[in-house]
Amino acid sequence: MMNRTKILGAVAMTTLAMTLAACNNKENASGGAGSTLVIQESADIPTMDPGTTYDTASGQVVENMYETLVGYKGNSLTELEPVLATEWTANDAGTEYRFTLREGVKFHTGNDFTCADAEYTIRRNLVTNTADSGNWFISESLLGTPANANDDKAITWQKISGAVRCDGETLVFTLPKTDPAFLAKLAYIGQGIVDSKHAIELGEWDGTEATWKDAVGKDLTGSPLAGQPSGTGAYKLVGKDASSVSLTAFDGYWGEQKPSIKNVIIQKVPEQAARIQAFLKGDADFIEEGGRSIISSQLQGKPGVSVLDDLPNTTAAGFSMNEKIAAGGALGSGKLDGNGIPSDFFSDADVRRGFVAAFDVPTYIEQVQEGKGAPRNFLLPDSFPGYDTNLEAPAFDPEVARAAFQRAWGGQVWDKGFSVNISYRAGSVTQQTAMELLKKNVESLNPKFKVNIVAKQWSDLIKSDNAPKEAMILSAWAPDYADPDNFVTTFYASTGYYGPRLNVTDTEMDALITEARNTTDQAKRDDLYAQIAKRGLEKAYYVIMPASPNVFAYRDNIGGVSESTYNPMIAFWAGTYWKNLTKN
Repeated sequence: MMNRTKILGAVAMTTLAMTLAACNNKENASGGAGSTLVIQESADIPTMDPGTTYDTASGQVVENMYETLVGYKGNSLTELEPVLATEWTANDAGTEYRFTLREGVKFHTGNDFTCADAEYTIRRNLVTNTADSGNWFISESLLGTPANANDDKAITWQKISGAVRCDGETLVFTLPKTDPAFLAKLAYIGQGIVDSKHAIELGEWDGTEATWKDAVGKDLTGSPLAGQPSGTGAYKLVGKDASSVSLTAFDGYWGEQKPSIKNVIIQKVPEQAARIQAFLKGDADFIEEGGRSIISSQLQGKPGVSVLDDLPNTTAAGFSMNEKIAAGGALGSGKLDGNGIPSDFFSDADVRRGFVAAFDVPTYIEQVQEGKGAPRNFLLPDSFPGYDTNLEAPAFDPEVARAAFQRAWGGQVWDKGFSVNISYRAGSVTQQTAMELLKKNVESLNPKFKVNIVAKQWSDLIKSDNAPKEAMILSAWAPDYADPDNFVTTFYASTGYYGPRLNVTDTEMDALITEARNTTDQAKRDDLYAQIAKRGLEKAYYVIMPASPNVFAYRDNIGGVSESTYNPMIAFWAGTYWKNLTKN
């Protein structure tokens, strides 16, 4: 009987070969030999609508099809430069911004970019604003609340239309109060400007007061615009199916940096071995390798392979523990009887403390990160302001874990045992390895403890209606904008991105977070973030993954990849846009 991995790998490679053949036919017809960039990864791409893009798999596609008003300059995390805007001014109070927009820009449809498109885009984001999007933070800036109009009845059409409007061809933003991070928020690809005429023709919201309430909270994941995108970016969509996305250079692109590579294919290849084989043969230019150990053991030093290492890491990740798992989720028997867990299993802090102390961070750093990196005490990149290096990170200590589990649920956890399902993104070797390490250590404490590891599609794990059913997943974050609040609110606030998914309410934590985000005094903010980190450790809300410098491999005939051009705010893991790459 043939090995299942080989079957899946063969299918993936056959699909890739068919896609490449189609692309090569196009190249031969246009004389563009060698101008196809091939990217392979395990994740699916949930959406191509910027209005709901909030994951890196989708983001790397959307950021090359759409453009924002401003963007990050070079490899800076804080310095911004014009993109679809050419200049902007702000009043002394920081509550009004006026943007002069670039002229002569075309969308992929051939429509002209105008102020009406920018106005429509931001209003659409404020109106729809679902839990699966990043629109909460632009809504906070412009409306004073992260909620949409269904959840906050104070939101009116007058507030939305007054927050962003066109004064002739000048785009005007009006904020209820100063937000020092506002410009950086506009650089997030979720604010990518859409072709409003095209969107409305497809049946998207028409942008009017008469219909806005019908669009409030609308799920845009599979929207008409997601299927037929039209941006101003350097690449436009050719086609998408379950296993691949293909794009081609936009001939009408306005920018000085015209794309050198004609075609781009993103191939979903679940099997790591198949991705590595394609990469070593030169059939793929970038792949999701599976972590540092795979790069060093199977890729580095091989013919045609280059590696860029010791790059800044601005992400944070940890195992999150759901304190009220929804019915139909990962409950098993639903009881503490050794065959499942009750829905509020993780509401006992000692259960959480047991899992935290059972995760062997030093071994993970040694085996997965090859000794690079360090333990973290907070789900905030240690390069960001507000990270307190004086706080000790949680230590791997089986005896501490044992004692915590013995206290949990008045001793019932230790006496009766449990069986819990924990989920990771299918195809992610690093996530799987981390969970296997946790499983081994937890189960070694008591033969009645069972930890079952389940692989699931990325799109399933991140959906707001699926997340409450999960008991434990690896929750990770790449910054939307370069400010500590983007991480702290996301991970620790009751109303943040993960709080509602984990059913965590901590009024003391929320008060500290609110105070920190409302002050511009950096020393005071640093002190408040140190208090938040300390409380997070005491409550054991997350099993915090260690920091690790970024590293990736690429084929050495790819140009435009370097430490000086790498910007971790860009979703594509080479830290640059495809238009900046060359292929020899």
